[in-house]
Amino acid sequence: MSNEKKLSMQEIVKQQLERKKQAQKNNSNKTNMNSSNHRMQSQQTKKPNTTPRKMG
Repeated sequence: MSNEKKLSMQEIVKQQLERKKQAQKNNSNKTNMNSSNHRMQSQQTKKPNTTPRKMG
């Protein structure tokens, strides 16, 4: 009995993983189609250095 339950639990987990992977593939395909036209831009912007430099 316990072996059958363990096997069935393993099968259930595998099925869930497969569903998750398929869902991720479907989502990534949709986002890739939309973002293929747009170029990604860095979200880190360099702040200008406004402090005066000490000369000498």
